[in-house]
Amino acid sequence: MKIQQFLQHHGIASNPFADEDAQTDLVFKGYCIRNTYHPTWDKIYGEPSEPATSVVFGEKGSGKTAIRLQIARHLADHNADHPQSQVFVVLYDDFNPFLDRFRERFSGRRRRPERLLQQWRLWDHMDAVLSLAVTQLVDRILEVKQVRHPAARDEPLEIESLDTSQARDVLLLAACYDQSTAENPEGRWHQLRRKLGLRTWRSKWDWAVGIGVTLAVIGLGWGLWARLPGWPYWLYLLLGGLAAGWGPRVWRCVKWYWKARRIVRNTRSLNHGANLLRRVLMNFTGGQIVGQPLPDQQRTDDRYELLGKLQGVLRSLNFDGLLVLVDRVDEPYLINGSTELMRALIWPVLDNKLLKHPGMGLKLLLPIELERLIDRENRDFHQRARLDKQNLIRSLQWTGQSLYDVASARVKACAAEGSSPVLAELFDDSIDEKRLMDCFDGLRVPRHLFKFMYRLFTTHCNAHSDENPVWQISSGTFESVLALYQRDQEAFERGAGAG
Repeated sequence: MKIQQFLQHHGIASNPFADEDAQTDLVFKGYCIRNTYHPTWDKIYGEPSEPATSVVFGEKGSGKTAIRLQIARHLADHNADHPQSQVFVVLYDDFNPFLDRFRERFSGRRRRPERLLQQWRLWDHMDAVLSLAVTQLVDRILEVKQVRHPAARDEPLEIESLDTSQARDVLLLAACYDQSTAENPEGRWHQLRRKLGLRTWRSKWDWAVGIGVTLAVIGLGWGLWARLPGWPYWLYLLLGGLAAGWGPRVWRCVKWYWKARRIVRNTRSLNHGANLLRRVLMNFTGGQIVGQPLPDQQRTDDRYELLGKLQGVLRSLNFDGLLVLVDRVDEPYLINGSTELMRALIWPVLDNKLLKHPGMGLKLLLPIELERLIDRENRDFHQRARLDKQNLIRSLQWTGQSLYDVASARVKACAAEGSSPVLAELFDDSIDEKRLMDCFDGLRVPRHLFKFMYRLFTTHCNAHSDENPVWQISSGTFESVLALYQRDQEAFERGAGAG
């Protein structure tokens, strides 16, 4: 007996429990993303007009990634309905590129994960977030079609609303934080400059001085050679004139090269070339860049100023808020699920100044293992993090009733045209709703629910032939599959099974 045959008999077009990962789950993306929520959804999501931080802990399979996708989808709907008060969404869920670049700055034993992450600081996170936000902003200004960003509308940004200082801020942020690999960084920066209509000819004054002095020296040298061919000092005079003419250019090159090197050295999670960055920074005049913050020191002050500049630009582009979605912190290969390494990576973010930064919210979707470490921390940690103010969800708990609702919603989402399948009708009369809810309560999270239901369908169909189908799952099959699955579940939680 085939599973599809069993499902079609009950008016179900496709298996509601075939997928376990929200990122590839078409049932979730097509229906449940807008109709099925965790009981704490309102506290996690908040109000788009006032982005707020939420710190959420959940075990594997509890729906952290699903919540992240739901937040992005609901913000996309919000942005479509409110084009004058949008939310700019940054997805911070792939730590591998930043950790790789960070690791390249160290050598020997300091490259070991446990020692490496002891050096990771809040400003490294801020550099990573700024790079993601600025790269997205530049992509959208340049209307890059090859890249899709969360909650982004297809309409071009209204860059005409940016004044000259804000256009300068965008170019300054792009010089420091644009990490696109789609094209040459310097060419992309100049493309952005042309799009914003900012001219850089005034920054070429040192070239003009050098070329003018060179032409004057050539003319003077020609005259001296003709009139005083035997005078021994004319060559020294000409060389001195050339040096004086090109001195400003050489001085600016050296000055900005060392500034670029300091930026490269102190943005440890980013990929920069000192000489390329120097060429870009030299396109600014002294009046445009003197006194502007640059990430050339290991501190957060400059990053907060640059974040403020980014928010000012976004407000002019009709983005009232900035939201950062943090997920999958246990997946980087350097972390590899280690609780202590996750702690070293994430604890720097738990800083009340950042978490409560005006106009910005962070949705931290973290593994449950980190929640168990919170109460062990000292008073200084709690005073710095102020988790009591951060919409803290200590556990994404699911009751048997809420999981029953999830299962029912997925069954309805897969209904064939003209059908209204009911979850309880898949089981014989000895298995009532209460028994199903008690069973689901022991499974605890949606992923275990999906795995169990898929295994149950498979076992039932394998036990019967096409010629003698049985259209309801018996109590014996249900209980035996449940017992085997709970054993596998316990082995997985001990780290002795694949789940």
